[in-house]
Amino acid sequence: MTGPLTPEAVARRFHDACLAELEALKPGNVHRYGDGHRMHVADFEASAAAAAASIGATGLSVGERIEGAVAATKDAVGQNTNLGIILLSAPLAQAALAPGAGDLRDRLTVVLKGLSVEDARAAYRAIRIAAPGGLGEAPAHDVANEPDISLIEAMRAAETRDRIAWNYTHGFVDIFDLGLKWLEGATKRWGPVPWTATYVYLGFLAHIPDSLIERKFGGKAAGDVRDEARPIEAGLSQCSAPEQMAAPLAAFDRSLKDRGLNPGTSADLTVATLFAAALQAP
Repeated sequence: MTGPLTPEAVARRFHDACLAELEALKPGNVHRYGDGHRMHVADFEASAAAAAASIGATGLSVGERIEGAVAATKDAVGQNTNLGIILLSAPLAQAALAPGAGDLRDRLTVVLKGLSVEDARAAYRAIRIAAPGGLGEAPAHDVANEPDISLIEAMRAAETRDRIAWNYTHGFVDIFDLGLKWLEGATKRWGPVPWTATYVYLGFLAHIPDSLIERKFGGKAAGDVRDEARPIEAGLSQCSAPEQMAAPLAAFDRSLKDRGLNPGTSADLTVATLFAAALQAP
């Protein structure tokens, strides 16, 4: 990435990243090999198509991008399928569309520093539209109220209970220092196949307790899922042919879904990784 991308290119790369993530066998999450949690692949396909226009639109703030994409998704599928994806993707899109020097990460730093109170208000409206599970009440700056702080300050208040908020306040380090490196390594080993996204997803699941599971079921459940994912991630990392791990991945998928455990944050981080990679591609 040497200059700003066109709105059409950003929207297309976002849409493609969302669809690519659906092709990967991601235990506990919705994917081409299995639905789950009363959601279907078709819901996510429709959501990606609906959200793409606002993600890539010209002339919008980060908050407006978030609100527009969430509202379009709710109109398309009637439920929250992609709030976390949108929250992570909107600043990345803003950085890709912005003129100026530096790579995507440099531009993202500028975008995050410039987030305003109006961005927070638009994002809060979007969160209320999406009504995500496990949100509960916050001790300060609850999304049920009108914020009087910037979006980055709001994310700072939420960072201990939400990994997406944590990435806002830490420069998307999970994407740039973990996800993109896992994706690069898996692609070099296996080529550009859906298993690379599975590997990224398992990386997040095995190393970072999933904050959606933590909010809904508690820290022990999130830690247990992380520990269960570790040997599967290790097995996949050692495979020259990743399809050899299809059976244990499918068994883990069934186990998580039978327990109602949806590692949604890990999936959101995976889409953001694929989107960031696409934005930096020639």
